[in-house]
Amino acid sequence: MSAGHRAVGWPRQDSRLLGSVGLVGTAVLYEVVARAFFDPRHVPPLSETLPEAVGLLGEEAFWTATWRTLGAAGAGIGIAAVAGIALGFGISSLPRLLRVVSSTLDFLRPVPSIVLIPVLVFVLDIARITVLLVAVSCFWIVLFQVLYGVRDVDPVARETARCFGLGRLARAVHVTWPTVLPYLGTALRLVVSVALALALTGGLVMGAAGLGELIWRSQEAGDITGMYALVLLTGGVGVGLDLLARLAERRLLHWHVGSREAVR
Repeated sequence: MSAGHRAVGWPRQDSRLLGSVGLVGTAVLYEVVARAFFDPRHVPPLSETLPEAVGLLGEEAFWTATWRTLGAAGAGIGIAAVAGIALGFGISSLPRLLRVVSSTLDFLRPVPSIVLIPVLVFVLDIARITVLLVAVSCFWIVLFQVLYGVRDVDPVARETARCFGLGRLARAVHVTWPTVLPYLGTALRLVVSVALALALTGGLVMGAAGLGELIWRSQEAGDITGMYALVLLTGGVGVGLDLLARLAERRLLHWHVGSREAVR
C-alpha cells in the first residue's frame, strides 16, 4: 500500500475510534450527572434506562409501533421523491419558469409542514396527515437538490450532447441525470432524519400509531424510565436509518468520485 493510501486510511480509523470513545464518554457523563443532580424518578440514569430498552426489544408492541412509524416515513419519502424529482426536472427545463417561481419557492420552503395540522385534521385521518407532513417537508429537500444538480450540469457536456444530435430526453438521461444523482444521494441522507422526526411528531402531537404514541403513553402513565428507553431506542432507529442511507448512497453512486474517496 502506498504512503498516500496510508495517509488517507489512518484518519478514517482514528475517527471511528474517537467516535467510540466519545460515545462511551457521553454515556458515562450522563450516568454521573443523572445520579448527582437529578431525581431518578424524573431523569433515570442510563444503568436503569438501558435494561428497560433491552426489555422493550422483546415486546411485539414496540416492533409494531416501529414498523408503523417507518411505514409512514417511507410513504412520505416516496411521495416527496416522485414529486420533487418530476417537478425539479420540469421547472429546470424551462429557465423562464424557474425565474418566475424561484422567489415563491424560496418563500414557501421555510414554512414548517407541522403548521398544516390544524387545517388537515378536518379533512384527513391522522395516519394520512402524518404521511403528508413527511411528504411536504421532504419534498422541498428533494426539489432543491434536483435544482442544484441541474444547475451544476457542465455546459460543455450539454452542448456536446446537443451537437451529437441527442434530443432533450436523451440529454436528460445521459447528461443531466448522472449529474443530479449525487445531489439526490445527499437528499436521501437528509430526508431520512426529517421523515423519522415528523413521523414521531404525528404520534406525539396527534396520537398517530407508532413510536411517538408509545412515548406519549409512557409519559402519561408516569413510566418515565420506559419513556427514556423508548427515546433511546428511537435514537438507535435514527442512527440505523442514517447508516442505511449512507450505504445506499455509496452503492448507487459507486462510480462517482466522491463515493470512491469516501470508501478509502
